[in-house]
Amino acid sequence: MKNEHLVSIITPSFNCSKSIAKTIDSVLGQSYQNWEMLIADDCSGDATCEVIQQYVDMDTRIKLIKREWNAGPAVTRNRAIQAAKGRFIAFLDADDTWHKDKLEKQIKFMLDRQVTLSYTGYERIHEDGRKLGTMTVPSSVCYHDILKTNSIGCLTACYDSLQLGKVYMPNIAKRQDLALWLRILKKTDRAYGIQESLADYYVGVSSVSANKVIAAKYQWRVYREIEKLGLIQSLYYFFSYAFQAVKNRL
Repeated sequence: MKNEHLVSIITPSFNCSKSIAKTIDSVLGQSYQNWEMLIADDCSGDATCEVIQQYVDMDTRIKLIKREWNAGPAVTRNRAIQAAKGRFIAFLDADDTWHKDKLEKQIKFMLDRQVTLSYTGYERIHEDGRKLGTMTVPSSVCYHDILKTNSIGCLTACYDSLQLGKVYMPNIAKRQDLALWLRILKKTDRAYGIQESLADYYVGVSSVSANKVIAAKYQWRVYREIEKLGLIQSLYYFFSYAFQAVKNRL
């Protein structure tokens, strides 16, 4: 395949020695083979780097970037984006996986339709293997849609750096993916979705209620601190976000 169609896969890692092999294997199994996988490790204290290094030694397309101090997922992903050589920038976290035809279908979709930011549906799976449901996605979204509810799963997102240039995540501890989509959607009119599940998102056993409260706090921070929205606008979008979150759980 042509060099301009190289896909750079951005994977942050932190203490994920038990899951990272499964993630890398799902990339190795892709039907689309013109990729590089940039795994940026954020100072893991377990055997994560040792597991990754075994794959690096087997396949030159896999690269390990070791950070010298713990900086969090946004800075870590940005370090990998900085090193990326591909036209397309795709995201895959270290505990999630792709279906084997994910990249093939997504890159064809983007090239055929001249799409600058795309996403797909995905499956939610409990870490014990139980299927929790399918996350369906709209055919397209704009900046204001994403402010109301984030329909773009980070593990499914891919953007075209030839059209957009490299776009980096704002440095915020959570919701940095939402902030990135908003940043991109200021550069392009819409993002477009493949309405098919092409990835698996693994859900842990940590407290859901606590995570929801933290997520809501960072959602508000995105409105106020990253997007610099006024109070009334922020309240409008926050209540839209909260309503959709409740609706999705019914």
